[in-house]
Amino acid sequence: MLGYALRRAATAIPTLFLLVTLAFFLIRLAPGGPFDTERQLPPAIEANLQQRYHLDEPLLQQYGQYLWGIARGDFGPSFQYPDLTVTQLIAAGFPVSFTLGGCAMALALIVGVGFGAIAAINQNGAVDYGVMTVAMLGISMPSFVLAPLLILWLAVYLGWLPAGGLESWRHFILPVITLAAVQIAYIARLMRGSLIEVLSAPFIRTARAKGLPMRVIFLRHAAPAALAPVVSYLGPATAGIITGSVVIETIFGIPGLGRHFVNGALNRDYTLVLGVVLFYGLLVIVLNLLVDLLYAWLDPRVKY
Repeated sequence: MLGYALRRAATAIPTLFLLVTLAFFLIRLAPGGPFDTERQLPPAIEANLQQRYHLDEPLLQQYGQYLWGIARGDFGPSFQYPDLTVTQLIAAGFPVSFTLGGCAMALALIVGVGFGAIAAINQNGAVDYGVMTVAMLGISMPSFVLAPLLILWLAVYLGWLPAGGLESWRHFILPVITLAAVQIAYIARLMRGSLIEVLSAPFIRTARAKGLPMRVIFLRHAAPAALAPVVSYLGPATAGIITGSVVIETIFGIPGLGRHFVNGALNRDYTLVLGVVLFYGLLVIVLNLLVDLLYAWLDPRVKY
């Protein structure tokens, strides 16, 4: 297991290198620059800014300097926040995004696994059809469509919840529900299909023949085996929540890492965008590795 983890860590290096390379050159293909404003700067000041951030140097030289900085753990200064570094901005925004994404993932697992199990136990019944219909609606509706609808309904019309900002735990409810909705639908469908297959397996029939209560059979034998596909989906689900938070944090005005990324892209803050992209890429790689190890723990048949 340790050898497998080390090999996965080694393969992450070329993946991150490719990610940084693509992001570095793509962000510079976008029109405009970090110091382009509605009010044009005097040529002398603009030249000083270009020299200050090494933007007057050849592109390949800038690329080499950025790679060298990353190798030393330095993401560079932010162009739009001159008093802060990219590392400081990530450190300030990530706890908010982590709390938002963690709550959304927990909600998706609890509700998705529960609904999927209920649908599987009531296979081909009214409850099963109802749960799967709702799941299909959740898959079909993007988060950037669901978010304004929830704001309009629960915040504007009914006034139950705040529409945006981050002042108390109540401000997390709408964005967490929005982020978790799609993942609840996917997890419910996965859990239903997996549990139906497990309940018809020979070892479940043997447990029933021994006279074990259905509760014991479900909790001790069926549920752990049925959770294996759900666990394997946690990697893509986490990536979906992370990428979805970029839009959701902007819609709800949450000062997280996703909002920094959007503002950085709009303002052509090259170092901020690259830092967030690299941080997100590293986070997804680590989470996928943890999911693989957890999958092996749940299913003893898996050997790395």
